[in-house]
Amino acid sequence: MDFEHVLVVGAGQMGAGIAQVVAASGRHVSLYDSFPGATERGLETMRRSLGKLAEKGGADPDEVLVRVTPVQEIVPAALMIEAVVEDAATKGEIFRQADATLPEPTILASNTSSIPITSLAAATSRPDRVIGMHFFNPVPVLQLVEVIRGLETSDETAGAIVALARDLGKTPAEARDLPGFVSNRILMPFINEAAYALLEGVAEPEAIDTIAKLGFAHPMGPLALADLIGLDTCVAIMEVLHHGLGDPKYAPCPLLRQYVQAGRLGRKSGRGFYEY
Repeated sequence: MDFEHVLVVGAGQMGAGIAQVVAASGRHVSLYDSFPGATERGLETMRRSLGKLAEKGGADPDEVLVRVTPVQEIVPAALMIEAVVEDAATKGEIFRQADATLPEPTILASNTSSIPITSLAAATSRPDRVIGMHFFNPVPVLQLVEVIRGLETSDETAGAIVALARDLGKTPAEARDLPGFVSNRILMPFINEAAYALLEGVAEPEAIDTIAKLGFAHPMGPLALADLIGLDTCVAIMEVLHHGLGDPKYAPCPLLRQYVQAGRLGRKSGRGFYEY
């Protein structure tokens, strides 16, 4: 499958990044988001990102963006990549709508970072053509794509998505369909424990992140990374892990919950563990 036309549902940080990478590969992208003004903001995010890459020898932004078309509804495409908020009910509704609207051969992929693919596939009549395609933020820069098969995902579907990921310049790695998959099964407890270290006064945010960066050779400390991901998204993923695996060690740190309640969501709100 060549996936010459891809529908990206969700024009936020992740959706815009996915649309950019797909368009940069020479494919046509239809970008859909139900929130007013979201696609326009997504296009502007892409233009800024492409501008930075162009300064380093990347493609002209206009040459890439001409292949991205904002749409007002779910439209036919060879592949849908869903990248909306990390909420099972919201994603499930998108998959129900897509299943009712898109031709039977269309593959339905989710960029979910923790929600079981099998549960999303159950909202459709084509569970063999539903798969997880988990990109990492920032999408244009990070190479990994975590590929997750649901219980009934076919070998053909998985093979096509693995091949697409490689064609996009990414490195695919397959994971089983368990809460958090591999990436967030490891990453979110790390972030959660860093939040506990702050809550319990072990160190200040800058010290926690410096120790992680220099001690573990990480490019970014866990608290700064949480701000980049979004603290609300971190809490949502921890909830999926906690509920799905039933272990209290996955319960979100109370400080994370408190910051979310206060609207301190990280970079997207201007304040999280740090101010922006």
